[in-house]
Amino acid sequence: MDFFINMAFAAAAVFLFWKMFMPAKGVKNISTEELKSRLGEKDVQYIDVRTPAEYKGNHIRDFKNIPLHQLSSKSDKLDKSRETMLICQSGMRSSRAAKTLKKQGFTNVVNVKGGMSSWR
Repeated sequence: MDFFINMAFAAAAVFLFWKMFMPAKGVKNISTEELKSRLGEKDVQYIDVRTPAEYKGNHIRDFKNIPLHQLSSKSDKLDKSRETMLICQSGMRSSRAAKTLKKQGFTNVVNVKGGMSSWR
């Protein structure tokens, strides 16, 4: 019986891990190379979800800083119908931010894979 309980806990842990780190359905992922060719587009909302200190240390000019922990409360200031491009340091927080925005009804969400760590 203990074996089955342990297996159930292990399966639940794997599912939660998978759910947390898999990209959200309907979120496009692009590389930093692709981002370079997209910068400056007027119809795109560029959002950097890193902390203010990280953003201050180094950021891409077109990106506005809205830290991940504030995104839900500040997303009403963004246009749900416009393309929203997200970046963080490695791509993990921006992936979580993409899931958050998709759940809130944003229709065109893009995550920058590799984040600022891949920016050159």
